Amino acid sequence: MHFVYLLKSLKDGTLYLGCTSSLEKRIIEHNQGKSDFSKKHAPWKLVYSEGYYSKADAFGREQKLKLHAQGLRRLKDRLQHSLNV
Repeated sequence: MHFVYLLKSLKDGTLYLGCTSSLEKRIIEHNQGKSDFSKKHAPWKLVYSEGYYSKADAFGREQKLKLHAQGLRRLKDRLQHSLNV
């Protein structure tokens, strides 16, 4: 299974969109500061995820959300209450 996920920084509200085959492990890595971007915004909480059987489908969805502002804007609109918590 592959996941597209959205994290929110508990420190400053920054959002991070990613894709992984191991969601729990990847969130732990973000919170441990194992990537340059995520370490300065840690700690993180998961606010959304989508699961895909196909790696290609998951990475395709991630790219669409990252490269097309309207897709990410629509996702944020759907999650407006979750993002404000």
